[in-house]
Amino acid sequence: MASSATRSGENSNSDRSISSSAECSYVCESSNRSELQLFVRMMSGGKTIVIHADRNDTVEKLHQRIEWKTKIPVIEQRVIYKGKQLQYEQSLSFYSIEQDASLQLVGRMQSTEHPIAWQTIDDIMYTISRMYKSEEDLPSNINEKIDAFFRMIPREKDDSIAKYIKIFSSSSVPGALVILYTSSKEMNKLCAKSSIKLFLNKCIGLPKNQQNYCLPIVLEFTRLLKRFCPDQKLYVTCRNTLASMLETFDNSRGFHGGVLTFGSEIFPFFSELADLMVKELVEYTGPTFSDVEKFASFWHHLKKAIEFHVPCSIPIALPLQNTILETEIVQLHRLFEKLLSTMDMCMCRVELLLAEKEGGGNSESLSASCSQYLAILKIINSMANLYQGAKEHVAENLNLRKVAFCALVVKFAKRGDDHQWIFEYKEATNFEARRHLAMLLFPDVKEEYDEMHEMLIDRSNLLAESFEYIVRASPEALHSGLFMEFKNEEATGPGVLREWFYLVCQELFNQKNTLFLRTADDFRRFSPNPASKVDPMHSDFFEFTGRVIALALMHKVQVGVLFDRVFFLQLAGSRISLEDIKDTDGIMYNSCKQILEMDPVFFDSSAGLGLTFMLETEVLGKRDTIELCPGGKSIAVNSRNRRHYVDLLIERRFATPISEHVKQFSRGFTAMLSETVPPRSFFKRINLEDLDGMLRGGECAISIDDWKAHTESKRLIAK
Repeated sequence: MASSATRSGENSNSDRSISSSAECSYVCESSNRSELQLFVRMMSGGKTIVIHADRNDTVEKLHQRIEWKTKIPVIEQRVIYKGKQLQYEQSLSFYSIEQDASLQLVGRMQSTEHPIAWQTIDDIMYTISRMYKSEEDLPSNINEKIDAFFRMIPREKDDSIAKYIKIFSSSSVPGALVILYTSSKEMNKLCAKSSIKLFLNKCIGLPKNQQNYCLPIVLEFTRLLKRFCPDQKLYVTCRNTLASMLETFDNSRGFHGGVLTFGSEIFPFFSELADLMVKELVEYTGPTFSDVEKFASFWHHLKKAIEFHVPCSIPIALPLQNTILETEIVQLHRLFEKLLSTMDMCMCRVELLLAEKEGGGNSESLSASCSQYLAILKIINSMANLYQGAKEHVAENLNLRKVAFCALVVKFAKRGDDHQWIFEYKEATNFEARRHLAMLLFPDVKEEYDEMHEMLIDRSNLLAESFEYIVRASPEALHSGLFMEFKNEEATGPGVLREWFYLVCQELFNQKNTLFLRTADDFRRFSPNPASKVDPMHSDFFEFTGRVIALALMHKVQVGVLFDRVFFLQLAGSRISLEDIKDTDGIMYNSCKQILEMDPVFFDSSAGLGLTFMLETEVLGKRDTIELCPGGKSIAVNSRNRRHYVDLLIERRFATPISEHVKQFSRGFTAMLSETVPPRSFFKRINLEDLDGMLRGGECAISIDDWKAHTESKRLIAK
C-alpha cells in the first residue's frame, strides 16, 4: 500500500493523491503468485503509479511498462529499490522484490546518496501496506523505523538534515499513516496515532534552526488530518505542533520557498482558532493561554505572507481584486470585525464586573476569564494594520471601553511582554494604566537583606557619600534593593530610605549646586542648568541624578520635585514645539506667537521687526550672539521663513544648551531599567502630568475618611 499525497507546496493535488492512495490499497492480489503489484513513486511531483509485472521479468521490461504509463523514455529512467539502482539486465526476482513493494523513479541518477534512509522509508511503507490489507493484527515496527531514521540524521550540518527530511517528504509515508489512522481496525488506528505523534515529537526535539526542514511534513500531516478526521485529538495535537514550530520559524532558512508560499494553507487553521476563541469569549469561559499563543503564531506568518504578496497595497482598501490571497484577505477582514465586536461585548461585561466590585461584588471571575483579553486585543490591533480605517475602528471601541481597557492593562500587563501597541491608543489609557506600563520597565525590587546594596551615609557629607555609593555601584547591585543607614543613628528600614531619597534630591535640585534651574514661570519645575558645565564633574552628577530619580521611582518614593516640560520632552526624545515653551518662558512664547500671527504684508514692510537668524545668549553673565544657521546674520526674517526662524530659535534656546545634560541624565536613568530596555522608553510611555504624580504626588488634600477606611489598626498591649 502507498500514498501519493503530495508535498506541502502542492496542496491542490493533496485530496486527489490521498484518494488515489486509498484506491491502491484495495487492489486485489493476483491469483498468479508470480505476478507482482508494485508501487512506483515518481520523485518529481510525488505521484505514485501502480505497475503489474512478473517476478521473472527483467528490469528493462519494468522500465518499458513505466514508459507506457508515464511517457518517460526508458533511457531517462532510474528505478531505486531499498537504496539500490536496478540494473536493466537483471530480473526482478534477482533483487527479491516483494509483493506491494515501493520503488522510487528518478531521472539520470546512478546511485542514491543515503540508501539506508531510503530502505528504512520503504520498510515503513511495506509495513503500513501489510497492516492495512491484513485481516489479522500484525506486529508493527514503524516506530522503531522512525526512530532509526532520525538517528541517521547528522545534527552538525543543516544541509544534511535537509537531505534526509527530503527523503521523508518525497515518500508517501504521511498520507499512508493518515489512511492507516482512518482504518476501522483499532490496532491500526492506535499504531498510526503512535507513529504520527512520535514523528511530531522527533521534529520538536530537533534544534530550533533545523525544525524548519520538518515544517512541510508537519503541515501535510495537519492538512490531511483536518480533512479526514478533524474532530480527533490527534488533529489538534498536530495543529498545535505546527503552530509551535511556526513560532521559531526562520524564513531565511528551511524548505524551498519559505513560509511566504503557504499563506493560503495556514489560513484554515487560523480561521478555525478564531472561531474557537469567539465561541469561548461568547460563553465567557475565556480562551486559554495556549490557544491564544497558537492563534498568534498562525497570525504572525499569515501576516508575513500577505505583506509579501501585496506590499504596496497596505493598508488595504477593500474590495481587492486580482491579487494572490485575495480570498483569504477578504475573509480575514470579516474575522477581524467579528473578533473586534466580540471583544467589545466582553469589555462591556468587564465594566459590569468592575461596577459590581465597587458595590461589594466578587472580582475573582475577572481574573479567571479575562486573562487573555489583552493578548487578543494585540492580535486585533495587528490585523487592523492591514486595512484602511481599521485602526480608527479599534481606537473608537477602546475609547468607548476605556474603563475596562485600563483595568485589563493594570491587572494583566506583565513584565517582559511587548506592550508597545497599547501606546498607539494612548487616549484610551488613564494615569494608572500608563504608570503601570512604565513601572514594568523596572526590575522587581528584591527585599532579601543579604542581597541589598548597603549604604552608610554621614548626614554632614550627604551628597558626596551618596554619589560614591550610587555611581560606583553596578546596575545589578542597585537592582537588588537598597538598605540605608545614617551614621550614628539606629533607625533603619523603608522610612529611612524615603528620607534619604528626599534629602538627596533636595540637594541635587538646590540652585546653589548649579546643576538645575527653576523654571522662570513655574518655580515648582526644574531643568538642567546650561552653566553647570563649568564644573568638570557635572556630567557624572547628571548621570548620578538620573540613577537617583530612577531608583526613587522603582522604590515608589515621591521626592518632591517636578520636571520642566522642555526637559521631559527631551528625555522622551520628542521635538519641542512653540506650545511646549509656554509655561517655561512666557515672554519668548508671546514674542514668537506674535511673529507667527503678524499680518504678512505688515511683517514684510519697512515697518517690520528687522529680525535676522541670530540669537542673543547669556551664560554666567557673559553675553554672546550666535547664528541660528550658517550665514544667519545676513538672512532676514520674513513672512515666508518666519516659521523656520521660530523653530530654530526654540531649538537653539531650549534644546541645544542642555542636550549633553539630558544625555547623561538619560544614561543614568536607563541603567536602572531592566536589561534590553531601549533608552527613552520610560518617558515615552507616560505624560508629564503622570511623572508629576509619580515624583511629587497629587495636589488633592488628604481624605481622612479614606485614610481610616484603608488602615489596619493594631493595639499595643503592654506586657
